[in-house]
Order: sequence, then structure tokens, then C-alpha cells
Amino acid sequence: MSLREDVIANVEAYFDQGRMKAELAELIACPTESQVPARRPELQDYLARLMTPRLEAAGFTVSLHENPGPTGGPLLVARRIEDAALPTVLVYGHGDVIHGQADQWREGLQPFVLTEEGDRWYGRGSADNKVQHLINIAALEALIAVKGSLGFNATILLEMSEENGSPGLKRFCEQQKDQLRADVLIASDGPRLQAVHATMFMGSRGAATFDLVVEKREGAHHSGNWGGLLADPAMILAHALASITDQRGQIRIPEWRPTSLTNGVRAALDGLPIEMTDGPTIDQDWGEESLTPTERAYGWNSFAILAMTSGVPDAPVNAISGKARATCQLRFVVGTNAEDILPALRRHLDRHGFGAVQVISRKDDFFAATRLDPDHPWARFVARSLTQTSGQAPHVLPNLAGSLPNDCFADTLGLPTVWVPHSYRGCSQHAPNEHVLAPLCRDALRCMAGIFADISTGRDLPGRT
Repeated sequence: MSLREDVIANVEAYFDQGRMKAELAELIACPTESQVPARRPELQDYLARLMTPRLEAAGFTVSLHENPGPTGGPLLVARRIEDAALPTVLVYGHGDVIHGQADQWREGLQPFVLTEEGDRWYGRGSADNKVQHLINIAALEALIAVKGSLGFNATILLEMSEENGSPGLKRFCEQQKDQLRADVLIASDGPRLQAVHATMFMGSRGAATFDLVVEKREGAHHSGNWGGLLADPAMILAHALASITDQRGQIRIPEWRPTSLTNGVRAALDGLPIEMTDGPTIDQDWGEESLTPTERAYGWNSFAILAMTSGVPDAPVNAISGKARATCQLRFVVGTNAEDILPALRRHLDRHGFGAVQVISRKDDFFAATRLDPDHPWARFVARSLTQTSGQAPHVLPNLAGSLPNDCFADTLGLPTVWVPHSYRGCSQHAPNEHVLAPLCRDALRCMAGIFADISTGRDLPGRT
């Protein structure tokens, strides 16, 4: 058998013998809710107790770091430098999860207990992102076990506040450029387009989250005594929001309409699947009318209202509230001027007579947009490896529809970035009943083992002969 075949057989045994499931259960049992301040000890515990001994046993030198941002969680850097002349692969993951939402999971399920039902493994972090970096670490360990070495250098970066917008990560990458120097980032997050088909993407849409607020007066006033006399903040806000898109969600702010959906990007997206058999039905009459659903999700910008409040929705009273607020988000692609997103919104609101609407930035909830050409040598290398392992060419996306801190790697560290996700779009990440599919995990282990084994041979590596 070849090295490649031996490493793949090793990870297959790791899965088939139940070791992966047991290890994932231990990771999920650590309630690393980064959005809950009281969970900060668990964030540290995840890195110190669960990650550090394992990586040290695999020959990595591990260091734990305080986040340079005041609101960010700790970070881990693990390095295995076998030869300075060899290429270096940077692997990233995040061990934090969003709120457990324990009271919303269906009967028989708990967020921090791995529960198996058929092919599904339930638990918070089962899809995002504990299973994903576990798979990648296990694949590296398999290569070391079979070969006795990696045959390349590897650096692993784990953060514990991605679900809070990765505060401090960019500054940390700037401060640790020497420690994080690499030839390529190969990481995993997000979903495959189809559970049974490998996917790779080379960037992500950006995300700008902000509040729109109308505050007219202190407190609420009786709607009978004051109705028709006091301006209603909720109504003003509703009209302001409605001015941002038309009735099918097409963006009306010119600066928010990208110019980067080129013929090349459209060709890359052509034919990629977007519908799901077990997901919600796509509304064909929603979004940019001239684009296909795939182009809307991966090549265009989208505006969403994440939450709205005025008064007390669960206990309404006969009163005109004094304040209304909406939390909104623009997902944007490369080609959108990120620094002008909120100024453009301000200009739009003023033009339409909504000067009373405040625009309040949520600076910690911002991700930049990134995109690597699918024809980049490292993208082609990974695509060839995935094809060899799975027997079919992967789905290749110029960028993920969601958002990741990929700019820290692509822009700050100057790396080509290739992401190979190990979840699927129906996994309920960020929601109750989050889960991962066991067959997908086994396939993902095989795919990553193949990629790392191919890098280990040194053949056809980008930039090397």
C-alpha cells in the first residue's frame, strides 16, 4: 500500500473503532459558550486540558496566549517544525460555540451531551466547529503514526471567540506573524453544498452587523390619549427598513450592489447545487431577480433584519413606545467597499427623509470579505487530492456564503486560503438540535488524510519543484 492508502486506512480505523465519537463527546461536554461571560474558565479549559496534551503527544510545541482584545477569549498556537526548508501548513479552528439554548432542544437532546440517533450525532459544536478541527487534527496524527513524521511543517491556531466575531484575532496575527508564517492555510468550517460530496472554498462573504434605532421620547404613552399626536418610532423604523430593499429583497442602496460578479465567477458557480432535500424550500421570487439562486448566495450581497423590538412583544400594552430598534446585517462579497457600508446607509436614509434613524455600528460583529481565485495553484492541488480520494471532483466555491475571519489569514498573513468544510447545510448550526452526520465525518477524515499525505510526498507542491 502507498503512504496515502495507509494514512486513509488509519483514519478509517479511528472512526470505525468508535474513537472519534468518544473524543467528540468529550469536546462537546465542555460548554465553551463564548457569548456567556461566566464561561471564560471553560474557554481556557478547552485549550489547556483537552487540546494541549493531545497536541504535545503528537510532537507539537504548544503555547497558550491571552487575547490582545479585551473581549476576546484565549488562543492556542501549536507548532511542529520538522525542517525549515519544508513547506508549512497553517491549520485553524475555533473551540467556542454559541449559546447552548438548552430549553429549545427537542426532548431527549441536550446541547452539551453527544447523542447518537441513526447517522446523526447531536450536540452544540458537533458541526461548528469542534468536529471540524478534531477531524483535521486526527488526520495529522494519522500521518505521523504511519510515516513517523509529517514530511512538512504544521502550525495549528485555535481561537475561543469566533462566535463573538473573533475580537483580537487580527491583532494577534499581526503580533505573531513569525510564529504563524506559512505557505498556505488549509482549514475547515461551514457546510458542504451536499452531504455526500466534498466542497472547498477559498474565501467568504463579509458581514457588517449594525443597529437601526429610532428614539423619540422617554417611556411609552397611552395609545388612546396620544394616538395620532405622537410619532410612532416603530412605524418610522419600519418605513426606513422598507426603503433599503424592494418588496422582493433587492437592495436599493447603490453602494451596496457589488460589481465583482464577473463572468469568471458566474462560470465557477454555474451548475452548483443550492437546493436541499431536507432543508427549507428556496423562495425563487426573493432576492436579485436577474441572478440564479447560487449567484445570489455566493456572488452577491444580501441584507437581513436579524431582530426587531418595540414595546414588549410578549406582553403588549395600549401604549405608543418611545423607542424602536432593529439589528440588521449586510453579507457582502469582495468588491464592496467595506468602509463605506454604513456611511452609504446614512446617506440613503438622509435622502429618504429618515434623519431620525440612528445607525449604530456593532464593531465586534464585522468580518471582511475575501476570495482566492479557484485557479490558484494551492486550490488546484487540494481539488486534485479531493478528487483522488472521493472519486469525484469537489464542488468549488470562490467564497463561502457565510462569514469567517479569513481576512486575518488572507490579508494580515498574506496566505492563500483553502477551506474544506466537514458539515452540511442542514446541520442546524447556531440553532437548537445542532448535529453532524457520521458518514460525512468518516468521509471528511479520508479527505483530509489524503490532502496531508499528498503534501507529505512533496510532489507537485505549489511553488516547489
